[in-house]
Amino acid sequence: MDLNEQKIPLWRQLQATATVLQDIREGVSGTAALAHVSADLRPGVQALTFHVLRSLGRAEALRQLLASRSPPPPADALLCTALALAWREEDAPYEVFTLVNQAVEAAKRSAATSAQASFINACLRRFLREREMLVASTDKKPVAVWNHPKWWIDRLQKEWPQDWRAILEANNRHAPMTLRVNIRRSNQQAYLQTLKQAGLEATPAGTWGVTLAQPKPVQVLPGFTDGVVSVQDAAAQLAAPLLLSGLKSNGPLRILDACAAPGGKTAHLLEIADSEVTALDVDATRCEKIHQTLQRLRLQAQVVVADAAHTATWWDGQLFDAILLDAPCSASGIVRRHPDVRWLRRESDIAQLALIQARLLKALWALLKPGGRLLYCTCSVFRAEGADQIKAFLAHHPQATLLPSPGHLLPHNKVLDHATPDNPAFDHDGFYYALLEKNTA
Repeated sequence: MDLNEQKIPLWRQLQATATVLQDIREGVSGTAALAHVSADLRPGVQALTFHVLRSLGRAEALRQLLASRSPPPPADALLCTALALAWREEDAPYEVFTLVNQAVEAAKRSAATSAQASFINACLRRFLREREMLVASTDKKPVAVWNHPKWWIDRLQKEWPQDWRAILEANNRHAPMTLRVNIRRSNQQAYLQTLKQAGLEATPAGTWGVTLAQPKPVQVLPGFTDGVVSVQDAAAQLAAPLLLSGLKSNGPLRILDACAAPGGKTAHLLEIADSEVTALDVDATRCEKIHQTLQRLRLQAQVVVADAAHTATWWDGQLFDAILLDAPCSASGIVRRHPDVRWLRRESDIAQLALIQARLLKALWALLKPGGRLLYCTCSVFRAEGADQIKAFLAHHPQATLLPSPGHLLPHNKVLDHATPDNPAFDHDGFYYALLEKNTA
């Protein structure tokens, strides 16, 4: 990318990217941190931030070689930003010397880093001189090689001894943009043809999905504003059909979508079945997103702001035919879309989240009709939030039967020749699915 083509100086983008990185290091989510960036800077800063987060382990290892003592947080964030962007020349978004020059300029122009500008300049100039040797030295550190925290790497090695490398590699790649076609308005093949006519290349993904060859703003997608398609990962598109397949009812199904925001799965349920859906989420702001999603798709559901586990505060006493529990989790399966997650999570979070999941499962199971089904899912690759969670639930609920389910879907970026229930033939995020039926006896 030619710097002369940029209306916004690169040093300003680097300043803002470093500020976002510092916020994430202090525990702020990437989404919230980027929301504070001015609108004119945000697109470029988001792209740079994602690049930095996917190489942060390497950058921090390089910084430790260049300076044994950490500089103040703003200077460290700017230095690591520059190192993450420049360490591998073939992947650098700008020419490496330009990145270094502009990082030093960014340091000089900020009150938070001006006192360390000479230090940052010295570190980066040394990096340019000794890059090959420095990078080779960091190759001995797993965090630098895989750009994930050590505990995360260790956990994957233990739980997925055959697949841990592939999971980490997938996490460090860009996620595709996958759409779900609203079958009340169109179908997969028809929409693929519509995209072709609009000059947009795409391939099928599952039954309802299409994956774009290149991500596009939703505003340019044919029919998006009119509710013909929604953005939804291919693995997430499995939820609604899994829950509804084989369910029988004399009238419209009574369905609960717990932890429903921003409403993608709620909408999919309504698109493929005549049903009465209660969409519930604890966050009022996120519930507003459910309303917006349904309005665009011209669908209706009862949206409730409440904690799903505290059933006495929101449940009307009528049992549900089906319950979708997309439980709060580590988000370890969607790291390629949210590269900040790996740096925000702590290992202790997994056990705490598993407790929340168990509490939700127990509370919502009581609201299910005999013969009804509950689909438990998480966007996690950790067994504590998937297979282990369901194993413990079944041990304490003899009236529950585990029906054929995908189980753990590991993230990958390959399109396979043949699909199986455990390995869909399309590019998808990491997920876990368990379909439970309540025995009538």
